[in-house]
Amino acid sequence: MLAGFARLSSRRGVGGEVKRSILLFSLFLPLQLLAQGTGLPLGNETYQILDRLEIKTGIQAAFHTALKPITRGDAVRFALEVDTVAGNLSELDRFDLQYIYDENNEWLGANELPQTLGGRKDGVYKKVEGDTLYYFVPASQVRASLAQDRYRRTKKPILGLFYKTPANWFELNKNAFHLKINPMIHWMVGKSGEGDQFVYLNQRGLELRGGIDDRIYFYSNITDSQARFPEYLRDYVTKNRALPGNGFYKNYDSSVFDSSNSYDWLNGQAYIGFNVTRHVGLQFGHGKNFIGNGYRSMLLSDFSHNYLYLKVNWRVWRFHYQNLYTELTATSAQANPGDEYIPRKYMTAHYLSFDLAKNLTVGLYEATVFKRDTNSNGYELQYLNPVILYRSVEHLLDSEDNILVGLDVKWDLFKRFRLYGQLMMDEYKFSELSGQEGWWGNKYGIQAGLQYIDVLGLDHFDLRAEFNTARPYTYSHRDAIGASYSHYNQALAHPLGANFREFLAIVRYQPFKKWTVEGRFLRSNFGEDEPGKNWGGDILQDYSTLVSEYGNSIGQGIGTQTTLLGLDLSYALWHNLYFDLHYFYRKKDSDLPVRSDVDSYFGIGFRWNTSALRMDF
Repeated sequence: MLAGFARLSSRRGVGGEVKRSILLFSLFLPLQLLAQGTGLPLGNETYQILDRLEIKTGIQAAFHTALKPITRGDAVRFALEVDTVAGNLSELDRFDLQYIYDENNEWLGANELPQTLGGRKDGVYKKVEGDTLYYFVPASQVRASLAQDRYRRTKKPILGLFYKTPANWFELNKNAFHLKINPMIHWMVGKSGEGDQFVYLNQRGLELRGGIDDRIYFYSNITDSQARFPEYLRDYVTKNRALPGNGFYKNYDSSVFDSSNSYDWLNGQAYIGFNVTRHVGLQFGHGKNFIGNGYRSMLLSDFSHNYLYLKVNWRVWRFHYQNLYTELTATSAQANPGDEYIPRKYMTAHYLSFDLAKNLTVGLYEATVFKRDTNSNGYELQYLNPVILYRSVEHLLDSEDNILVGLDVKWDLFKRFRLYGQLMMDEYKFSELSGQEGWWGNKYGIQAGLQYIDVLGLDHFDLRAEFNTARPYTYSHRDAIGASYSHYNQALAHPLGANFREFLAIVRYQPFKKWTVEGRFLRSNFGEDEPGKNWGGDILQDYSTLVSEYGNSIGQGIGTQTTLLGLDLSYALWHNLYFDLHYFYRKKDSDLPVRSDVDSYFGIGFRWNTSALRMDF
């Protein structure tokens, strides 16, 4: 928001025509800061809305949707543009727009200009008079937001302090500083169909975000959780010594639900961001990132635990270039007994996204995972170069670092469809295409997906269909601990690791403003390892222990198929306050009968400022 004016007095030789030209030119300059402030938490409802609106309206968003988290300012600016330009919006679409405005109300003034040209004095805009010329100077975006018509206030705040606006339990708005604080609660309990014990989740936390001087932004949340998961998830924890998406955990027995084999853990995210220029932003913190337009990502997903990172975003014209420098843990606390320091490893990645056309975006990805021995520097400084190809650095160092390259594509069609896909190459030799088949080193992953909104003309009835696959030994490395594409014993890409094929379909319908129903179907085929044999599905194993150099195919090993069904019904009691009903079913069929099992439960839940917990694998 550029709300103020400064005065430029008449000078000799500068006529009124020239000054009018300067003023007119200034109006068309992109004067607002391309702010890279706090991001929308992954899983936030806004992502679903943004996808729908971009597909439906055909209006190209200024941000690149594959790079997540998307900033709150970008979401609001796009919503304001859609609100102003699009003419095919339904009542539910307008409801969605208001959700974005309420959720991110500190950004409502980011694009607004004064209705009249003039100087500002005591909050009043004065008209241009005589030969005096005025020009814009920056002012507080929050102050501008408070004056926006779309900024909603609650009629009766609790105790006059809490919920002054629909989305924020407590907020403070000053010219140079703003702060939002919200509780986080997620309670869920379900009755298992295979036993007499419950599955449950008891999570409490606090989230805060804010900004200083429209230049520096910060975000933090912390949650304390206790949970008992279905048996297949407990088997995953036992095998990998890691809790999906989380870090250190303890065993816990609940007396409330009379259930054993539960977990207790504490988790947190925090970062600080700084806008260096209009087009360059820095962010340093502890959290997760996601690259892609799918339900899954074959490049970088949010399945693993939070990690330390430095992120640089460069946004110019049709380009969005992102550098990511991270510190990862090579194993988990449970797999590193005693008081020894958990070994560290590092990942450096960059992603270049380019809008080839209004509805077509292509992105290129490259990442390297590496670890140095105790006699070397922890971080290889040559990977700090933000524009170099990492493969050339690897050759220069004569290293065995794990280099991955990838391609991401998104194509919107007919204001109804979005086609998207990814190709990830871990290693590939064209010379191995002739001669013996199934060379183990041809390692790659593929994603192909489709989003279809307003299916058959039914408003807010949306479908996603997606296929994912990865060859055996993909993402793994000879240095299984130090260079596999993993963090805290969890995959950085697809939850299944490698050696799998997966098809998923998700149907989502919002018949009324506050009601949403979603159904999920997933079918996966993969190969599991036999004792002492590495068939390529477990990315935490050393690939030099492979069973055979040739003749490898997807699904090799102990043939396994999983079928997963999920059904969720949600009712919004208030902004980000939901009552949920759940049904979950997962069946595993294995060629080794002892490994076959079934998990299912019916559950009810209550969420406040948290997203649904999905462990779909």
